[in-house]
Amino acid sequence: MQPNLQPLRTFSREIVQWKFKLKFQTQSKNHYSHLSISHKLLPFVANILDSHSAKNPNAETFSKISKCRFLGITETTRFVHSIANSDESTKFHQDPNDQPTIFVQNLLKFRRDKPMEKIEQALDLCGLTLTEDLVLNVLKRHHSDWRPAYVFFNWVCRKERGGSGYSPGSDVYNVILDILGKSQRFEEVIQVLDEMSKRKGLVNEETYGILLNRFAAAHMVEEAIGIFNKRKEFGLESDLIAFQKLLMWLCRYKHVEASETFFRLNRNEFGCDIKTWNIIFNGWCVLGNVYEAKRFWNEIISSKCEPDMFTCGTFINALTKKGKLGTAIKLFQSMWKKGLNPDVVICNCIIDALCFKKRIPEALQVFTEMKKQGCPPDVATYNSLIKHLCKIQRMEKVYELLDEMEQKKGSCLPNAITYHYLLKSLKKPEEVPELLERIERNGCMMTADTYNLILKLYMDWDNQERVRYTWEVMERTGLGHDRRSYTIMIHGFYDKGRIQDALRYFSEMTLKGLVPEPRTKILVCDMNIKLKESRRKVEMTVKENGSSSSSSNRKGQKEELVMLIKKPLGLMGELNFTSLRKDVTDDGL
Repeated sequence: MQPNLQPLRTFSREIVQWKFKLKFQTQSKNHYSHLSISHKLLPFVANILDSHSAKNPNAETFSKISKCRFLGITETTRFVHSIANSDESTKFHQDPNDQPTIFVQNLLKFRRDKPMEKIEQALDLCGLTLTEDLVLNVLKRHHSDWRPAYVFFNWVCRKERGGSGYSPGSDVYNVILDILGKSQRFEEVIQVLDEMSKRKGLVNEETYGILLNRFAAAHMVEEAIGIFNKRKEFGLESDLIAFQKLLMWLCRYKHVEASETFFRLNRNEFGCDIKTWNIIFNGWCVLGNVYEAKRFWNEIISSKCEPDMFTCGTFINALTKKGKLGTAIKLFQSMWKKGLNPDVVICNCIIDALCFKKRIPEALQVFTEMKKQGCPPDVATYNSLIKHLCKIQRMEKVYELLDEMEQKKGSCLPNAITYHYLLKSLKKPEEVPELLERIERNGCMMTADTYNLILKLYMDWDNQERVRYTWEVMERTGLGHDRRSYTIMIHGFYDKGRIQDALRYFSEMTLKGLVPEPRTKILVCDMNIKLKESRRKVEMTVKENGSSSSSSNRKGQKEELVMLIKKPLGLMGELNFTSLRKDVTDDGL
């Protein structure tokens, strides 16, 4: 009795060609070419794995299959058959070495809901020659989908025990551990790790780093520490580098207190240098806990380790973010005195903090001093100064710095952020083209944010001609229109009292599937309320004057009124008003 067949959905032509060594001839386009490949012409493809099993006595030879016609769409994809529109042979731009990988990927995809035994039976029928590259490629294609990856990995291990001649290496085990750990499948992680431990030489430093990362990310601190304590069982030495790596991953996921506790318990055994201290210190600073950071800083000072540039830079950054600028400047000045010259990142931190406090002269003084001390500024340095100088309208100094940036080029060449600050400082529409020419001359690429900024400027200036031109340019260049673009137009027209245009752009925005901002929903709801009130008042006026008008005149006035009221609503209408009011209520605004 012939077994029930489990059909696959579709296979790409290149996969079938690779599997069965077929050469497909393309046909000229005819009236069948618009039909899907699944329309009765290739029933064997759906049952390709089961029908050609060695257990199936009715399996036919592959030579008969090659005579079938392949009809389909003209674009070759992974999962849909296709043919070319001409008589020329179809050329695949795909690496032939990827075809077995894609074949396995499709098989796992189409049978992902089947029991593991069924999937493994299908894999057995493929007749694959297992290699390290093939297994790695299949696993990496399922990096965010643990189940098919784990099923395939178990099948590979079973084939190894069956004498396939292929034995997975450390790279394969590390990839599957990372996939399972990312999905927090830690029972499976332990099983794979136990299997690795039985074979000497498989567990390496990469394995150790993956396990620490995934356990710490899942806030499983004890398990992460347990991996460190088992290093000797894995055949790895417990040294200072491994100790630092554990501390680093714990701090990375905000377990700084646990990291410091483990550091204090084991620092005598492994010793500690300034790098070890810096890991814990940086953890407290990243958390924004300046109190604990100061405490730990004092411990570093009292220890035998001398703070390095990273220690000072980390502390300065944390102090400036918490508004402790005075303490940060004292530390910054002491670095120069001790010969521990700050790098450009530390200087930028001080300059930006001084500018934020509106202490521009001091920031310019630091800028001058850093150049004298041999610390060349970068584009971030100039951007910090230009940003705050534009706010106080010191444009002569701004363009002096801009000229200096253009002359130095390299890491100082102005970028989009630089020009955004300059655009925001413009006062007249006539100034925009001149700045745009400068942007083009320096080779800075226009972005959607740049166009949106220009659009807002023209809208604020009520220069409708330039608004329309900018809108058209955005459409031609493919850098719009996004939600920000429509928000600018809707709010701008509302501020100008042009409710009809505002509603028209809102309608266009929603038709494109763009989700409006909550404030835009409120604004449009307000516009509809105003229009509804206006309509009610006009209707009342018509009723009051209706007694003195003839029946025909009243009918004409009513039709004219309806047209007058509905015109500003555009495509919105009363239905959109109701739905918007519901959206705003649901959002809790």
